Amino acid sequence: MDKNKRATFPPMGWNSWDCYGAAVNEEQLLENAEYMAKNLKEYGYEYVVCDIQWSEPTADSMGYHKFAELDMDEYSRLIPAVKRFPSAANGAGFKPIADKIHDMGLKFGIHIMRGIPRQAVHRNTPIKNSKYTARDIAQSYSVCSWNTDMYGVDSEHPGAQEYYDSLFELYASWGVDFIKCDDICITEGRPDNWYSAKGEIECIKKAIDHCGRDMVLSLSPGPAMLEMADHLSENANMWRMTGDFWDNWKALDAMFERCKNWAPYVKEGCWPDCDMLPLGHIAINDGDRQTNFTRDEQITLMTLWCIFRSPLMMGGEMRDNDDFTLNILTNPEVLELEKKTFGAREAMNAGGITVWKTKDAEGGIYLGIFNRDPFKKDATLSLPLLGIGNDKEFKVRDLWKKQDIGFVKGELNCEINAHGACLYRLV
Repeated sequence: MDKNKRATFPPMGWNSWDCYGAAVNEEQLLENAEYMAKNLKEYGYEYVVCDIQWSEPTADSMGYHKFAELDMDEYSRLIPAVKRFPSAANGAGFKPIADKIHDMGLKFGIHIMRGIPRQAVHRNTPIKNSKYTARDIAQSYSVCSWNTDMYGVDSEHPGAQEYYDSLFELYASWGVDFIKCDDICITEGRPDNWYSAKGEIECIKKAIDHCGRDMVLSLSPGPAMLEMADHLSENANMWRMTGDFWDNWKALDAMFERCKNWAPYVKEGCWPDCDMLPLGHIAINDGDRQTNFTRDEQITLMTLWCIFRSPLMMGGEMRDNDDFTLNILTNPEVLELEKKTFGAREAMNAGGITVWKTKDAEGGIYLGIFNRDPFKKDATLSLPLLGIGNDKEFKVRDLWKKQDIGFVKGELNCEINAHGACLYRLV
């Protein structure tokens, strides 16, 4: 299948990182899946993604244990730690969990790191269907700066493609639908990993094509380099425009510029990624808090992600969602932008007010109006409908309030709280 057909729309789901870091377990994973099936599935959320360190028995926090012993099979491939995922016993891997998630009508994803395990290299374990070993294909100088688990793979060495083919053969047998591959998105300020990461991205794309199961490929961490946009579009479905995104206004405010730069590359099967939604109950193993975003800032976040058409991956512990969090995640009129709009761009940025514009095939025009005033002042404004049709009368609907607000001609009046946003459809 054409890789773009694996992600016709921006993927939507839940990822365990923001709430559990490296330490998620089977119970937490499955109960969040059950919550999604009951409360979010009907709105388009479908992926349940187990993030990093699932092969480490001792993982217990948001952080990493240096050079931890990992569970691994005889072919240099990491497997789920039975201590944390009991159903993986006796070689079952993630299949029992994936089967349960599929039975809920959802899809299952896992996080992986670029490369081959260091412990496989040190033990010189074999590669399936190859005469080469882990030591033969490893690049000892290609290492992750923040995680000690892996060496990079020399993508041009015989055995490298066979290694990745064997990985994805295993993942396909488990029933994996989504791969988040880390330490591989060719990033600003990391020219050292450009060559190795580029080759490994291509190996992974080939392995997915040959594994017999459709899988969405997401690349992290970012910020991705604009000059690599064509390569990313050819090989991946999602790639991060940013480093890890957390719940502070400075990070959210900076996302506007990244979205502006990446907007021309948004298309079917190719989704520049603003990262997960750190909403609700997060950082359970590191401070244990509710999101630091104000309610207005959460509206801003969801409005920008949706008008830009970023993937939507909820990061909080969903079982603890309050009504506000659930409501902003499931507003059907706002989520429609993910499925039916195209051509989003920044239309205005002045005086602390930013306006994004997009459209749909039915002739609707959408305006996202954001109050980014650095002094956190509420705003009342009359927005000239420049470039839209000053002589035309438009019927206006407020998508967050789910109500029609009348007709306008020439200008649109609105009130926006500090760090807040409005989202309108004009027809």
